[in-house]
Amino acid sequence: MYIAQEESFGPVMVISKFKNGDVDGVLRRANTTEYGLASGVFTKDISKALYISEKLEAGTVFINTYNKTDVAAPFGGFKQSGFGKDLGKFSL
Repeated sequence: MYIAQEESFGPVMVISKFKNGDVDGVLRRANTTEYGLASGVFTKDISKALYISEKLEAGTVFINTYNKTDVAAPFGGFKQSGFGKDLGKFSL
């Protein structure tokens, strides 16, 4: 879907089905986009959340929440989203 491949700014949430337990398939689908500003993982399994957050190609990965962050935390994106992390070698 077009909406799942574009970098939308606004109150947008894409919900898509996947086979139960196919975490790597979900990661492939999520990382196929050319953008990577932020993502969110919602699960009761903290081990799964940490595994997914390490594999996602996104500047910020929220776990069981979204858009809650400290303004002093480094911010930035991957791929076509931004210029890398604040204070990172690419942004400097």
